[in-house]
Amino acid sequence: MNRRDLIKNAALAMGAFSTAPLSLAAKELYLEPTTFNQLPGSTIKLSSNENPHGPSPMAKKAMYDAVAGSNRYQWDLNGTLREMVGKLSGHAKDQVILGAGSSELLGLITLWAAQQKGNIVAADPTFQLWMPAARKLGLPVNLVPVTKMKENDLPAMLAAVTPETRMVYLCNPNNPTGTVSTASELEAFIKKIPSNCIILLDEAYTDYYDSPSMLHLVNDFPNLIIAKTFSKVYGMAGARLGYAVSTASNIQQLMQLQAWANAGPSYVSMQGGIAALQDIEFVAFCKAENTRAKDIFYKGLEKLNVPYIRSFTSFVYFDSAALKKDVPATLQTAGIVGARSFEKNSSWLRLSIGTQDEMKQVVAALMG
Repeated sequence: MNRRDLIKNAALAMGAFSTAPLSLAAKELYLEPTTFNQLPGSTIKLSSNENPHGPSPMAKKAMYDAVAGSNRYQWDLNGTLREMVGKLSGHAKDQVILGAGSSELLGLITLWAAQQKGNIVAADPTFQLWMPAARKLGLPVNLVPVTKMKENDLPAMLAAVTPETRMVYLCNPNNPTGTVSTASELEAFIKKIPSNCIILLDEAYTDYYDSPSMLHLVNDFPNLIIAKTFSKVYGMAGARLGYAVSTASNIQQLMQLQAWANAGPSYVSMQGGIAALQDIEFVAFCKAENTRAKDIFYKGLEKLNVPYIRSFTSFVYFDSAALKKDVPATLQTAGIVGARSFEKNSSWLRLSIGTQDEMKQVVAALMG
């Protein structure tokens, strides 16, 4: 297949990601963005695991200054940013692909996997916004329940892999449970996946607690692709900037499925990303504040005797059954939105972590 055919097929298939309607389950789990955009300014939004502190001061200035130059295409900047993120883990820039957030890249990698019909294996619950389009592309998703401790059940996921499995998706730390697999568990899991099956490892939250990253295995396992993002600890969710790392050969094939390679992020966003990588003090501040704010929530839940999972992320998964009330409605009455379920017929809810003051308000609302 030549490049023109690849681009044509990619454009047709990627249309599925933009037009595929959300399944009923997805609609129940994820509120439409416009719902939040229309909220009053005083509303505390704790729904999408966004960094409440926003982009770093250096990133804000860089993006503001970049507006004047945004009449120019970002060709040169693509290489600069890819080289910078590659150096974070000792990889060459041709092992890095950029996207408008890691979500775009999850879709692109799924599209690549869909060139051969088969299935995908993923945990349940996990990040799933890409799943309806995957099914529409002919890749049904085989969901494997998490353990009783809400951890990814790696042995069960491995057992679910068949000769028809084209991709295994693993979010670590997992969203929405906040649990993390150890480095040894992950390495053992990766080694056992057949070499002709893509391993898509979503590491959106590793930066918050320096959770184990598998970037060092990329060169040893050609079927491993790792997706990362600037949306979380870097506070740039709305700027839409993410990247994936794999072998140079995989990255080249993925770029051939982009109508314009690495052009998803804007000139402004990439300038912000370059600055964000250098603002080490701000990242440390966000990590520390996340821990402090989360501790406030933990202590409140403990006073209320509410079971919860200690999280390695910017959100907490807790069992609302002990409260004997409609928790989302209770919080909304107090001007706080975001608590929602990700498991069918379950009382477990996920709530993003805001500022220390916001989490004090959450605890007060639950105790009221």
